[in-house]
Amino acid sequence: MTLHVKVVRIFEEKHTDSMAANKMATLAKDTAIYGVSSIVGRFLNYLLVPIHTKFISPESGGYGIVTEMYAWAALLFVLLTFGMETTFFRFANKEGENESMVYSTALRLVGGVGLLFLVLVFCFLGPISGLLHYSNHPEYVACFAIIGALDAFQAILFSRLRQQHRPIKFMTLKMAFIIPNVLLNIAVFWLMPKLFGTFPGLEDIYIRFNYGVGLIFFVNLLCTFCVTFGFIKELKGISFGFDRKLARRMLAYAWPILLLGLVGILNQVFDKIAFKHLVTDQDYGQVQLGIYGACCKIAMILALLTQAFRYAYEPFVFGGSKDKNSSDTLAQGMKYFVIFGILAFLGVMFYMPVFRYLVSNHAYWVGLKVVPIVMLAELFMGIYFNLSFWYKLIDKTWWGAVMSGIGAAVMICINWIFVPKYGYMACAWGGFAGYGTCMLLSYFIGQKKSPINYPLMDIFKYVLLAAVLYVVYLGAKPLPTWLALIINTVLIGIYLVYLVKKDLPLSSLPVIGKYLRK
Repeated sequence: MTLHVKVVRIFEEKHTDSMAANKMATLAKDTAIYGVSSIVGRFLNYLLVPIHTKFISPESGGYGIVTEMYAWAALLFVLLTFGMETTFFRFANKEGENESMVYSTALRLVGGVGLLFLVLVFCFLGPISGLLHYSNHPEYVACFAIIGALDAFQAILFSRLRQQHRPIKFMTLKMAFIIPNVLLNIAVFWLMPKLFGTFPGLEDIYIRFNYGVGLIFFVNLLCTFCVTFGFIKELKGISFGFDRKLARRMLAYAWPILLLGLVGILNQVFDKIAFKHLVTDQDYGQVQLGIYGACCKIAMILALLTQAFRYAYEPFVFGGSKDKNSSDTLAQGMKYFVIFGILAFLGVMFYMPVFRYLVSNHAYWVGLKVVPIVMLAELFMGIYFNLSFWYKLIDKTWWGAVMSGIGAAVMICINWIFVPKYGYMACAWGGFAGYGTCMLLSYFIGQKKSPINYPLMDIFKYVLLAAVLYVVYLGAKPLPTWLALIINTVLIGIYLVYLVKKDLPLSSLPVIGKYLRK
């Protein structure tokens, strides 16, 4: 081998390493910004949990209504976006495609389906409300139909921001919904009752809508509608045109993703939608659903990490899908997701004596035992999301539909069989089993169809360390709270020390690293 060839190869290797490092740095930066919006947003939304659980008692079943209606909203979102978010990213980054036309076509497709959906709902509002057991409150159904259509349309607008790597505007518009929503909820439950004496009509409105529960939905609708005005520049993109041939190709790509998303969301919300129909006493079921829904809010801290990771990861991966190093990027991305997912799990569990106060009414605390199960299910879901790129990048999205369908079937069977006897604990274990099934299927099938060399041994070491720390945590639970928290802090410290020593040396961090290298 000549000296010239050696020099070229050394240069190529260094260039490849530099590109991979830059990619991971870009991913980390975008994830951090999206994460800030998700973390701050979710934190502000968490402020609603103590407010709602303080003013809505478990016995009233009001929080069960909230839980059920937002479960329907999540299902509607998947149906009305019908896979167009991922499809938009895929086609916008394909060679030979007109990016502007892809965006405009996706926007028109989702907008058209949303309008058709609203027409059908309002034409059959009475029967639909009766079927959902909300005959006395058809306005709830109407409200969420509009919210669902607006959310779906805005999803493409937000996707455009992600595709253009504009996380600041993304974060700003997310906050433009969340902050007014929180403030108006505080006004409904804290300020409004104080004004009953001054404005007697307010009390009638308050009682009419399940003692403020229904007003939560109207506040959501108002805030969602107002955010649309922040997309004036992006809305102009709808004038780029509509390509029928492109639309057919996009729909062909999207329908397996729709099926994938549908069965995926059923894994998340089927228990909440079907719960009161699976128990003999529906009123009691509404109460139990409220307890389960409130405690699940604590577990959703892990979902926050998955969401932030997804917002940054999809445009990042699809944008570099033609790069020969994308497999290494996916492998490293999986590793760091698991590392920080486990850290989030341990953090919530070890500081549960603090986190439980997010649910301010102690009557809900009986359901806290579902938190570790639901969090592990969320971790499985996040891993499954990371594994899903093998079939998305080779345009075999129907594999995702098949695997998610099997997982959903497992979850539905567990709920159907065990909820009547074991209540919401069966819901928690159903999600655990469903996502666990999807995760395992995706890994083993993916390794045959499009192998990726995931660092399994490194991941296993973190899992083993976490398991040992968790056993110690369980042993410390009977101790006084203050002592248990000290021990748990030491346990978290052990995990962090291992992380820093093994995979996140301080010298690699932006500010600290610069100081240490001096």
